[in-house]
Amino acid sequence: MFRISQYMREIANPTPLGPKRNPPGPVVIWNLIRRCNLTCKHCYSISADKDFAGELSTAEVLETMADLRGFGVPVLILSGGEPLLRPDIYDIARQAKDMGFYVGLSSNGTLIDDSNIGQIAAVGFDYVGVSLDGTRDTHDEFRRKVGAYDASLAGVRLCHDAGIKVGVRFTLTQDNAHDLPALLKLVEDDGIDKFYLSHLNYAGRGNKNRGHDAFLETTRKAMDLLFDTCWDYVERGIDKDFVTGNNDADGVYLLQWTQRRFPERVAHLRAKLAQWGGNSSGVNVANIDNLGNVHPDTFWWNHNLGNVRDRKFSDIWVDTSDSLMAGLKASPRQIKGRCGACQHFDICGGNTRVRAMQLTGDPWQEDPACYLSDEEIGVSGEQERVKMTPYIKIARAA
Repeated sequence: MFRISQYMREIANPTPLGPKRNPPGPVVIWNLIRRCNLTCKHCYSISADKDFAGELSTAEVLETMADLRGFGVPVLILSGGEPLLRPDIYDIARQAKDMGFYVGLSSNGTLIDDSNIGQIAAVGFDYVGVSLDGTRDTHDEFRRKVGAYDASLAGVRLCHDAGIKVGVRFTLTQDNAHDLPALLKLVEDDGIDKFYLSHLNYAGRGNKNRGHDAFLETTRKAMDLLFDTCWDYVERGIDKDFVTGNNDADGVYLLQWTQRRFPERVAHLRAKLAQWGGNSSGVNVANIDNLGNVHPDTFWWNHNLGNVRDRKFSDIWVDTSDSLMAGLKASPRQIKGRCGACQHFDICGGNTRVRAMQLTGDPWQEDPACYLSDEEIGVSGEQERVKMTPYIKIARAA
């Protein structure tokens, strides 16, 4: 996750670099249930409105949570499917809070209503994130359900009114980029605490719909708007969080935005960004799916590292006998193509490996969704860039 607001504040009020502090353990995104009441186009877990066999029991979840806490995991994001469809979700969340985790709820928002907002508030979630894919028509088309937008937005507003920190999550594609300005206005008008822009990752139904990934210029325009909007809040002294995910080139692009606006801050910001280091899948980000399988992140469901029923998460996560995990934990990672030759590799870390895997079959190839030019990343042009166009034609024909 790239925390735009944090770095914008550094531009406004620089702080000393200080030593790099690694988190005590990875953030764990936990897909507690695969069932969902929606069938969204970009769903990485390919959920459906039916029960899936073999999911972890309450006791197994709590046992694993104890191991996670002992291992130093600071944050649990409870996700799905739709986690509110799991009958024990409130018990699990309360136990997680009691154990001292920062606990987030990742929901589509349609099931947050007057009947359960009191229970959600009573748990004390540190954050609730609700997905909106655009304005009403766009969102309902993406979610494949008429009325989904109104229900989701009502859920956001109920959380806000109950005093829960709530945010909107938006997955950017070529088909919904035009709605980004309206969503940012909604965040402003409704006093929503956080806005998270996720770049489309090639997994699950997101992989099947990769032909609709936002093209490079569309991505740049979206990031310009997001940076300008965030800076406006910083200038006005309004505390609102803007973050992005699944494209670590965002850090390099922010550096270029800063070069145009505040060249005197570039050296300081670059040092801060290099300390962040970019992509951390398999290092500071982990995923557990509904069956207890552990993955390097939520988009690697096709690659199992082990199962918490057989081995403790704490043992699985440090095991580098798996070649993918060994490569992800290598410092620096050995990446090919433009990414490997990039002069800003220390900021980005080679970006998202799952996109390279889906396109080339090689997780160590360059990320095809880097939206920066050869000149901007300091490569000679001799590196042959992995092309998006043939990939899109194949996806559309499938």
